[in-house]
Amino acid sequence: MTRPTIDDIARASGVSKGTVSRVINGHANVAALTRERVQEVMSRLGYAPDPAAQHLSWRKGHTLGLSLASDDPLLSPYHVLFREALERHTAPMGVQPVFLRGDLREVRRLPSAVLVLHAVEDDPRLSFLRERGVPAVLIGHQPGFCWVAPDDEGGAHLATSELLRAGHRRLAYLGRGPSQVARDRERGFLRAARAAGAEVTVLEADFTVLSGYRAVRRAWEGGARFTGLFAQSDESAAGAIAALEDLRLRVPGDVSVVGFDGLPELPLPLRLTTVAQDIPRIVRTALDLMQEAMSGQPPRGEFVPVHLVPGATVSSVSGASSPGGMP
Repeated sequence: MTRPTIDDIARASGVSKGTVSRVINGHANVAALTRERVQEVMSRLGYAPDPAAQHLSWRKGHTLGLSLASDDPLLSPYHVLFREALERHTAPMGVQPVFLRGDLREVRRLPSAVLVLHAVEDDPRLSFLRERGVPAVLIGHQPGFCWVAPDDEGGAHLATSELLRAGHRRLAYLGRGPSQVARDRERGFLRAARAAGAEVTVLEADFTVLSGYRAVRRAWEGGARFTGLFAQSDESAAGAIAALEDLRLRVPGDVSVVGFDGLPELPLPLRLTTVAQDIPRIVRTALDLMQEAMSGQPPRGEFVPVHLVPGATVSSVSGASSPGGMP
């Protein structure tokens, strides 16, 4: 008789493989009824976790790396929140994250496993880790790897739809870049904007405040005009708002702005309308996937839902408050 797998348990229980993995590894963040249902199915199907694989997951002396691209700012609000969430979840395991930046070939001693942020297509970090046999989980998505990602494309579509619902038909996208995150967010914006027949301007910028400021100021002074702007990150949205204010434009009276990430406590005069991602859930899922990868299970990926957080930076073209927004 074929030995049941995690896939079999997940299908029979009606839950995700990540939930089954959390039950197997004794994580507390599983509802009691769900845990009981999964355990009942495991018992009925005769599933027994491989003790050796479980021991391999996080034994004493194992280290976990967090790999950032060479140009990723270490102290950006997003990275600070991600690192805090990671440290909260790894501390009970007795695992101390090791922060890596740039070319992994320069690292003297590679960690036991690595989380990879902001990978681009054919990222050398991923191929290098695969060659060295180091289990890796990508924060983002690429075929052939374990990955977890916020719904970047769906979230960008949600943000753009908020602007469209407020009557904006002259839209700008503040973003672009080689990363999967940038491509997905631009794709979601364009899909929503084009379906509505909106006029589109694309302003090239990275995820930082300064880049957002420079791109918006340069574009407006060069003659670009729009009433609604979606920025690929909250940080670049903050830069855009500062540029618009320096140009003596009102936000949201003249230009409405929506960001992405849901970062708290940005230095803004108004509460930003944004699409929030669930960073703690992304981290939990990444660690579950890492345990699966270290146990030799086949790679899989999981999207984490995002949601719109209404703020005070979107109003209708006529100047009234947008649906769900603030006056």
